[in-house]
Amino acid sequence: MADSIIAASLVAGGSATAPELGFDQLLTRLREVVGRLESGELSLEQSLLVYEEGVQLARRGQQLLASAEKRVEILVSASGGLEVVPFDESGAG
Repeated sequence: MADSIIAASLVAGGSATAPELGFDQLLTRLREVVGRLESGELSLEQSLLVYEEGVQLARRGQQLLASAEKRVEILVSASGGLEVVPFDESGAG
């Protein structure tokens, strides 16, 4: 019983708020999750809940990075002016 209460409090606020976190905050929280898992101090149930939170945080981080990548634009000079060109994933800019 105490384990389930502790485990529930471990993830409270983490996975539920992941969509609202900025990338830096998300990365900080993900590092905390990894640290807790690596500490070896959690029960199996707690570890699974914290791991779930970590997976959710990692997925949200990937979504944020993909979104940022789509927004990247490259300014290139074109006939004396500047032209906005979408980001080229191949690097052939």
